[in-house]
Amino acid sequence: GWTNEGLGAGGKNQRVCHATARLEMGSLWEEFNRLGTEMIVTKAGRRMFPTFQVKLSGLDPLADYVLLMDFVPLDDKRYRYAFHSSSWLAAGRADPAAPGRVHFHPDSPAKGSQWMRQIVSFDKLKLTNNLLDDNGHIILNSMHRYQPRFHVVLVDPRRDSERFAYQNFKSFSFPETQFMAVTAYQNHRITQLKIASNPFAKGFRDGDPEP
Repeated sequence: GWTNEGLGAGGKNQRVCHATARLEMGSLWEEFNRLGTEMIVTKAGRRMFPTFQVKLSGLDPLADYVLLMDFVPLDDKRYRYAFHSSSWLAAGRADPAAPGRVHFHPDSPAKGSQWMRQIVSFDKLKLTNNLLDDNGHIILNSMHRYQPRFHVVLVDPRRDSERFAYQNFKSFSFPETQFMAVTAYQNHRITQLKIASNPFAKGFRDGDPEP
């Protein structure tokens, strides 16, 4: 059924053009976004919170798909946090772009039916500021703003499938997932919200006395 495959919207393959992705925990992302989301980057790599999770529909249950993410700079600026005004200010031109990497969901490739069965979670993805990272983590510049992007890629079994590569994927961006990469939280309200809503931050929440 591949030879005379009809194309759908935007010249995309019928098997991807109907794909839809709904961001999970959307209200939590929006709460962070209102404050100005910050994500920690470390040399060893740090997981994102909130975790990027989506619910997929509109895939061909019998076709194979690869799911992946990348992160694009939102602008060409470097920022600093002004504590007196609790706001981010542009502080010059962006650092040279970090090596562009993608993170493949570890279950890739899988059938459309499997991807649609449950929420797809990118909880293994880690962010680093180590330009020499050899663990496959996403490399970002601290004090720069980023937009995560999510991609659904159809595995095309045709021998000359690279000719059709542009037809075989669909991309999704959710503006509420934009964030500032930081090595330490700058806005104390972000710190408080992370502790209040992150089950793994329980140790911070129990009111342990200061050492």
